[in-house]
Amino acid sequence: MAFESFGDWVQHLEQAGELRRISQPVATELEITEIADREMKRPGGGQALLFEKPTIRGVVSPFPVAINTLGSWKRMAMSMGGETVDAVAKELGTLMKAKPPSSFREAIKLLGTALELRHARPTVVRTGPCKDVIHRYDAPASRREPWPDAPDWRKGTDPFPPTLANLPILKCWPLDGGRFVTLPCVVTQDPDTGDRNLGMYRIQVYDDRSTGVHWQLQKVAARHGRRYYETGRRMPVAIFLGGDPMFPFAATAPLPDGLDEFLLAGYLRRKSIELVKCETNDLQVPANADFVIEGYVDPTEPLRMEGPFGDHTGYYTLPEPYPVFHVTAVTHRQDAVYPATIVGIPPMEDFYIGAASVKLFLPIFQMNFPEIVDISLPAEGTFHNLVVVSIRKTYPMQAFKIMHGLWGMGQMMFTKYIIVVDADVNVHNTSEVLFHLFADTDPQRDSLLTKGPADVLDHATPEIAIGSKMGFDATRKLPGEGFKRSWPPLIKMDPAIKAKVSQLFPG
Repeated sequence: MAFESFGDWVQHLEQAGELRRISQPVATELEITEIADREMKRPGGGQALLFEKPTIRGVVSPFPVAINTLGSWKRMAMSMGGETVDAVAKELGTLMKAKPPSSFREAIKLLGTALELRHARPTVVRTGPCKDVIHRYDAPASRREPWPDAPDWRKGTDPFPPTLANLPILKCWPLDGGRFVTLPCVVTQDPDTGDRNLGMYRIQVYDDRSTGVHWQLQKVAARHGRRYYETGRRMPVAIFLGGDPMFPFAATAPLPDGLDEFLLAGYLRRKSIELVKCETNDLQVPANADFVIEGYVDPTEPLRMEGPFGDHTGYYTLPEPYPVFHVTAVTHRQDAVYPATIVGIPPMEDFYIGAASVKLFLPIFQMNFPEIVDISLPAEGTFHNLVVVSIRKTYPMQAFKIMHGLWGMGQMMFTKYIIVVDADVNVHNTSEVLFHLFADTDPQRDSLLTKGPADVLDHATPEIAIGSKMGFDATRKLPGEGFKRSWPPLIKMDPAIKAKVSQLFPG
C-alpha cells in the first residue's frame, strides 16, 4: 500500500487504533525521548505517538512530530501493505525462487530483477509536494557561487523560512552533543558510475545551516565521499524526511552496493516512486517527501567532531571527526509532519525495523545457504552483537561453515557473536536458545574465535572498526565432529497425553 505523505501514514495508523495523539506542548529537548522511550518499552512496542505541539526552546513548532510509527510487528506489516511481515517476505522469496541462482552475485542480480518485476524503476517528475515551500540559502561568503537560474523559485516561499534551527529536531539524551536528525534518508551518488545510494546516517545539527554526517567508513556513502575527497570536488548530498514509511525502511535495509534502494521501496509500497530533482544540486528525492534538506560536503575543509550520541548500543558513541554538511536549501510540504525515532537501551523502535529486514532478506541467505531455517537478531544484541541461526544439519562442521559464510555477507561482517542451533529450536525465543547454548556445547570444542571488521559504534573493541568475533556451535554433535558418546533425547511429553490433559483442563 502506497502512502502519499508521512501525514497520510499517520492518519492510517490512527484509523487502525495504532496512534496516540499528545496535544499538550512537549519539549523536543529530552521530553519527547522520555515519553517515547516508555511507550517503546511497553509489551509489543506500544503505540505510535503524534506530538501535535512540539516545542523548540519553549516555542511551539508549526510541524508535528511523529515517532514509533514502525515500532511493532503490526505497524511494520501495515507499512508494507501486508497481513504480516512474514507474508511479505514469503512473496519476495517466491519471486526470487523463480530462477534459482548459481552464485551470490547472481542472487543479487536476481533480487534486482525481482524488485523490478513488481514495479518499474522510479520515474522522474518535474515537481511535487515536497516543493510546496522552497527556501534557498546563499553560499557561505568564502565560497559563494551563483545558483543555477530558477526564476520562479520564490513561489510559495515562507515569510519565515525554516532553517535547521527551527525544525523540531530532537535532542534525545542528556549527554548528546546537540540535536540530531534521527530518521534521515541520505541520498548520495557515486561520482564514477552514477549509482545512487539511499542510506541512513545520523545528522548532528551544528547551527542553522550546517551539520555533521555520521557515515561510518564501511558505509556506501563513505565510499562515495572518499572519491570526492580524492578529487577535491564538492560532494552533493540530499537529506529527505517523511513521505512513504518504506523510504526509511529501505534506507536501512542491507542491500548490496549498487542496488537502488528506491527499487525495494517501490516494490514494498506496490507503486513506482516519483522522484524530483533538487533545487540546488542534481540529486533526486521522492516528490512526496515531507522535508528535503539540500547541500554539500566540501572535501577541502577539515573534518569536525561529531557526537556524543546516545546510540542503539545502549551507550553513548563518543565524539569522532566526520564531514560537515552545508545546507543550501530547505523545502517542505505545506502539511509536513516531522518523522523521528530514538535509539538507546533496547527494546526500541529500531528492533522491529531491523528484524523486519532480516525476515525480508532471509530468502537471500537461504539461496546461498539452503540449510538455514531461520535467523534472529535478538533485541539484547542491538543488531550487530548477536545473531542466532537455525540450520538443518547433515554433515560435520556445518555450523562453522555457516559462521564463516555469514561473516562474509555485507553488514553481517559486524556481528560479534553467532550462535548456530538445530532446525527445531525457535531462534526468536531467547530463553530456548540460551538453554541449547549452555546444554549442547563444550566450550573448547564448540567455539570459534576469529578477527574481522567491527561496527564503528562498538565501544568495546580495542581499536575503532577492528575487533574479534566468536561463534558457538549449539547443534547436536555428530561422530565426525569428534563426539564419541551417544547424544541423549530431549525430554518431551507424549503428544496423546498432552492432548488428553488439555481436554481435561482447558486453558
